[in-house]
Amino acid sequence: MKKIMITGACGQIGSELVEKLRKEYGRDNVLATDIRKPAHSTGPFEILDVMDAEKMLQLATDFQADTLMHMAALLSATAENNPVFAWNLNMGGLMNALEVARKLDLQFFTPSSIGAFGPTTQKENTPQDTLQRPTTMYGVNKVAGELLCDYYYTKFGVDTRGVRFPGLISNVTPPGGGTTDYAVDIYYKAVTEGKYTSYIAEGTYMDMMYMPDALDAIVQLMEADADKLVHRNAFNITAMSFEPSEIEASIKKYIPLFEMDYDVDPARQAIADSWPDSLDCSAAKEEWGFQAKYDLDRMTQDMLEKLTKKLKNEAS
Repeated sequence: MKKIMITGACGQIGSELVEKLRKEYGRDNVLATDIRKPAHSTGPFEILDVMDAEKMLQLATDFQADTLMHMAALLSATAENNPVFAWNLNMGGLMNALEVARKLDLQFFTPSSIGAFGPTTQKENTPQDTLQRPTTMYGVNKVAGELLCDYYYTKFGVDTRGVRFPGLISNVTPPGGGTTDYAVDIYYKAVTEGKYTSYIAEGTYMDMMYMPDALDAIVQLMEADADKLVHRNAFNITAMSFEPSEIEASIKKYIPLFEMDYDVDPARQAIADSWPDSLDCSAAKEEWGFQAKYDLDRMTQDMLEKLTKKLKNEAS
């Protein structure tokens, strides 16, 4: 990767990915694009609606990109509220991005998700290759996207790569409409209010990952030797699996008076119940050396420290 163009650069992952890549590859070698302008920009930025295939191609051509990272998507809970729009954006945008990669011979990355699994998938230690029958529009989009990326590799030789992200927890980007976002919001509320009401039921396990590990995984996969990649797309990756009371207990180690109760949202609970409890990420470890650094307590300590400082600075 030398010249990288990113769609959805203002989103949950994109906003932090842009900064990481600019530090590693140079400020002017990463073109951020999104449908809206960021509050602050640290380098090249262009407005782009991913449904505009012609402009996407033109921007990549003018930038002389060698890599395209397609991060634009409507997330799980939001997608359920508008499934037709979600299909058009998630699949239409992906097709446009893959066509740009094909025409310009670009290396390509797009993320999949644990949402690509469904209630009939093996729940514990979910295999890399297994039954995928999701019951959400977001999940259907992700399964179709995995297959589409495989198709563009086998049919056209596009160097497509991707991971299945678990829930991602960030101290930079606030919750953005995902089912796993309770695990982000709980830290914000712990710092600002000292209490939290969970919309996910106690005992509901979901895989999670701290954002620094997620960003490292993207770079590591994109830099991996192509000859060693058996799967290429949709690698299972994870760092931890926990349920709400476990994250509560972790927070109480640092904020002893923190309180949590429950008001379960049936819609988001149904989505969570359809996903795996834990993922087998041995393929990612074997094929490109994936290894997460953060466990729950280490993440909690870092989240609370960073959020306390961030929110204090914002208030002053």
